[in-house]
Amino acid sequence: MDANENISTERRGGWAALVLGIVLALIGLVLAAGGIWLVSLGGSPYYLIAGIALIASGALIGLRNVLGVWLYALLFVGTVIWAFWESGSDIWALVPRVVGPAVLMVLVLLVAPLMRRRPLGWPGALGVAAAFIAVMAVGTYLVAQNGPSSPVQELPAANYAAGGTFTAPGGDWTAYGGTQGAQRYSRLAQITPDNVGQLERAWVAHTRDLPDDMKDNSYGAETTPLKIGDTLYLCSAKNILIALDPATGDERWRYDPQVSDEWIPYTAACRGVAYHEVAAADADAPCARRIIEGTLDARLIAVDAETGRPCRDFGTNGSVSITEGMGPVVPGMVSITSPPVVVRGNIVTGHQVLDGQKLDAPSGVIQAFDAVTGELAWAWDMTAPDRQGGPEDGETYTRGTPNMWTMAAADEELGLVYLPMGNSAGDYWSSDRLPAENEYATSLVALDAETGRPAWHFQTVHKDVWDYDLGSQPTLIDLPGGVPAVVLASKQGDIYVLDRRNGNLLTAVEERPVPQGGVEPEQRSPTQPYSLFHTLARPELDERDMWGMSPIDQMVCRIQFRRASYKGMYTPPTADQRWVQYPGYNGGSDWGGIAIDPSRGVIVANYNDMPNYNRLVPREEANEKGWAPRGAARGGDMGGGSEGAGDPQMGAPYAIDVNAGWRLPFTGLLCKEPPYGGIRAIDLRTGETIWDRPLGSARRNGPFGIPSMMPFEIGTPNNGGSVVTAGGLIFIAATTDNLFRAIDMRTGETLWQDVLPAGGQATPITYEANGRQYVVVMAGGHHFMETPIGDELIAYALPAE
Repeated sequence: MDANENISTERRGGWAALVLGIVLALIGLVLAAGGIWLVSLGGSPYYLIAGIALIASGALIGLRNVLGVWLYALLFVGTVIWAFWESGSDIWALVPRVVGPAVLMVLVLLVAPLMRRRPLGWPGALGVAAAFIAVMAVGTYLVAQNGPSSPVQELPAANYAAGGTFTAPGGDWTAYGGTQGAQRYSRLAQITPDNVGQLERAWVAHTRDLPDDMKDNSYGAETTPLKIGDTLYLCSAKNILIALDPATGDERWRYDPQVSDEWIPYTAACRGVAYHEVAAADADAPCARRIIEGTLDARLIAVDAETGRPCRDFGTNGSVSITEGMGPVVPGMVSITSPPVVVRGNIVTGHQVLDGQKLDAPSGVIQAFDAVTGELAWAWDMTAPDRQGGPEDGETYTRGTPNMWTMAAADEELGLVYLPMGNSAGDYWSSDRLPAENEYATSLVALDAETGRPAWHFQTVHKDVWDYDLGSQPTLIDLPGGVPAVVLASKQGDIYVLDRRNGNLLTAVEERPVPQGGVEPEQRSPTQPYSLFHTLARPELDERDMWGMSPIDQMVCRIQFRRASYKGMYTPPTADQRWVQYPGYNGGSDWGGIAIDPSRGVIVANYNDMPNYNRLVPREEANEKGWAPRGAARGGDMGGGSEGAGDPQMGAPYAIDVNAGWRLPFTGLLCKEPPYGGIRAIDLRTGETIWDRPLGSARRNGPFGIPSMMPFEIGTPNNGGSVVTAGGLIFIAATTDNLFRAIDMRTGETLWQDVLPAGGQATPITYEANGRQYVVVMAGGHHFMETPIGDELIAYALPAE
């Protein structure tokens, strides 16, 4: 090599060192500036120290001074020690602390031969870099294998309860939760842990109900079918009723109630339908067996289960409107997204009212209609306890009251229907609520199914301003000794067990002091109820729990955490600063609910574990942003104007800005470290955890919305429930990775899985047809979970003999 070549190589090497030095210095400047801010807020000094060291290291490397290499190596070693001190062996907590610095360490090693006083030559530098990468890979594997995990306890013996009261007969699935008791349990045992690996798709049916624009996130089929006799019944995203052959998926009939797009609220969704047999009717008479559906345009529809034709004796040509007596109802404000329940001959229904729009929203009144004629049987308006029917002329049901948007359960023998109630129309403002709202909001309410009179109620949150409405369908079970119980799971994560006859607690609940203050200090309850039986809630957040893709975004999350108000669960809402709500409004157990194996006395609960990052927005500021009550979601004003999508809460002095999941604005990653969701088996006798594991892989998650395709179980958000079987399996989709899983009830291990063509945010079912056990799940997607939409109902079975 001649002199000119040496000079050219030297110059290129100089430029490489200079570029890396500038990169390190710029990263250091960001960390140092943010680190000063974080320290001033009482946070970790690591980022300030690391920033200063990076600036110095970058400057020295840019000048090709070998001290820069040694300084960065020292910083990296210190970073690893600090990372393990903060996070232990939690592999996901270590990622933002170590991975980025490790990549930079490799680059520093590769420029080491370019320094003026070289610590090693090119062969040595390449060898050390390769060895470093190998050590990091092996270390990552060992940490991942030996990280923290939940010990597995022995599964209880199958002798817990003899009662099969709430188990569907003959391998059917007769209501949303299996039966009116909603155990989501089947006695079928053809599919077992030993043979589930052979499970294959038996058939796929399409609802043929999809938008023209497949990116339209106002669609998301969440249906859980019914299987009754020789037919499968389901609803599509826009309420098309469909009957299928359960063994082949062939369509037998369909009925389209013609729901207008203007009535679609946040998303087109129908979670299921109800079934009713008319007492003493001739089996061959029209509508002796009927399918009943609530629609997005606030109607109840009844059709003949045999033909799909509307039941002419029900209401007007087979439908009744639930909006009579509600006063003004803007299309899209009131919808029925969950199946009603039929008990003592009455169809009992609640409805969804769009959250956070205005205090004067339509009423959350609970209504019951005769299952044959469609006539109003009773209406429970909680602020008018003496009125059973509709309001008088010129009056309306009380506006803005708590609603029940999810599924109820029912006990036909006791004649009670169990309603998991939501919150008042202004979720995050309580000063204008009536006494009855404060009494019944966020409560499990048992009503007499024939009169609508309250029998008892149990409140899970006092004066709720956290949108902790009860989303989970309650589950009924007969405890040993014949005690009739109801098991209730909440968004905070608490699980309660009550006597379903009278509401008496069968497990302990403690009223504990909670944080005070916020914008309504006089409204905050000094205590809140905590279940001593079991909670899915994790420990309170700490700065160390912040996450991100790199040290920079983790630092940003730490700064956000330190700047926010956070006093633990029930931190009061604030307007002068953001506040952290943990769990968030999609935390704990949501509409997927729980499943119970009644033979073993085991609760299976999938759950979310994400915070919200909220702020109350003063009315004047919200008005300037153009936040106004929403009309219809399709073609109407979505609210939030051009500066965001906050909810206006018109009538209150504050609107609400919710950062659901607490995402970083640039990368889209969540600020809290994983897991974001899990599944747990709980002993119903003791409330002790049998096993607990993250649920959901990282295959569809990643920075900037780019799927990582990594198969690691990170624990994703999940919506939709599980079904448990006598064969010892748990079937569940729900997660954002589009996987449908079969999980071993004994250990929590995934034994089988399949990739769905769309999001599986629906509860599966299992049934028997022609001697063969099938498992069916809807792959329809979900707007909030950001999973792809679809219209496939997929059935799985073991290979036919």
